[in-house]
Amino acid sequence: MRLLAATAATIGVTSASLYPGQSNLNHTCQLQTPFLSCSASAFPNITDSCCTETYGGLVLSTQFWDTYTGLEAHGQVYPKNTWSLHGLWPDFCNGSYTQYCDLSRQYDPAPSPNTTTGTPSGTPVLLYNGSSISTFLAPFGKFDLLAYMNKYWIAQGQPNGDFWGHEFSKHGTCYSTFDIPCYGPEYRQHEEVIDFFETAVAYYETLPTWGWLGAQGIYPSNSTTYSLSALQAALKAGFGATPYIGCSGPKYNATAAGNGTSDAGLTVVD
Repeated sequence: MRLLAATAATIGVTSASLYPGQSNLNHTCQLQTPFLSCSASAFPNITDSCCTETYGGLVLSTQFWDTYTGLEAHGQVYPKNTWSLHGLWPDFCNGSYTQYCDLSRQYDPAPSPNTTTGTPSGTPVLLYNGSSISTFLAPFGKFDLLAYMNKYWIAQGQPNGDFWGHEFSKHGTCYSTFDIPCYGPEYRQHEEVIDFFETAVAYYETLPTWGWLGAQGIYPSNSTTYSLSALQAALKAGFGATPYIGCSGPKYNATAAGNGTSDAGLTVVD
């Protein structure tokens, strides 16, 4: 949880912020009017960006389904009869996204891409060679969370901790609500990392995709095919609304809506 204690003699400002110069005082969300992200009020000049997501408000709870990790000999296996957790991504409200928003919190041993924009002109994202982000949980006593993540938040071809470091560094640093100033002058190092992990797990728990599909007889198969309408109906029955099912698409400035802009974030296929 965030530590919001403030001392009268402290006027705190930190440089590790999506909004430079943001104070680390007075972010008591219980005193704020709750707004939905991507709404007309979800802007830092209207509401507290620590309480309403104002930077990337189209939140994607992403999941994997795969069959092998390549590290089975080390006990790293995918959970059975469920999709595994991939991450929690804060896309922009137009569907594009940014990445690696705070290089002072870069814990990714293999950055992908290796620049902030994914182009040669972007700021280089240097390799992280410190302790695995998985070690950040023990000082907070989060051994139960670590065990859960090692069961459901599984990497392929790399240790789980490396994958978690990638997800936080590339995506978690781009949330206004996990920004360092939000935690007050008594911020404890890596506190926001734990909050990001807990939030990603909380959303994952609300979206039992495998169960929703399985309830309608839909399972992964190399031979059986399913119609788009069947997939939509199964997910609607579980979630309560018809989902969009699509694939990754072009960069925003390559679309008609984004023509002439400098926004090179990826979009979904229309």
